[in-house]
Amino acid sequence: MPDVDTHLTAAHIAYLATQRLGRLATVDSEGRPQNNPVGFHVDAELGTIDIGGRDMGRSRKFRNVQANPNVALVVDDIFTLRPWKVRCVEIRGTAEALVDQTPGRPRFSAEILRIHPTRIISFGLDNVGAGESPESAGVQG
Repeated sequence: MPDVDTHLTAAHIAYLATQRLGRLATVDSEGRPQNNPVGFHVDAELGTIDIGGRDMGRSRKFRNVQANPNVALVVDDIFTLRPWKVRCVEIRGTAEALVDQTPGRPRFSAEILRIHPTRIISFGLDNVGAGESPESAGVQG
């Protein structure tokens, strides 16, 4: 059964720190969904997720958030194949389309999307942050 939270927990933050790519779902002004792979950064102090990229301010996802702030970000991976273990964090919330921000990575633009979580669903994170890796768990992929 998945865990459900309203704020980022230590387990969420530890897992997200090991990942580089997620999928961001936005909705345009006419209710049409869009889903894109995105890079992200967790701001543990603010309890938010920042989405950045090249020319972010000119992207459809940036315009979608300006029209409709409701978003969902999914970050997941297959930790091991044998035994089968999948890990996932889905963050639902509202996003702000911000300009004139300090880029989080080289070649990123000064525009970002900042997600404020309202519902976080996760599973498979039971040993994240405890130093678990496929190798230390004694499993093969």
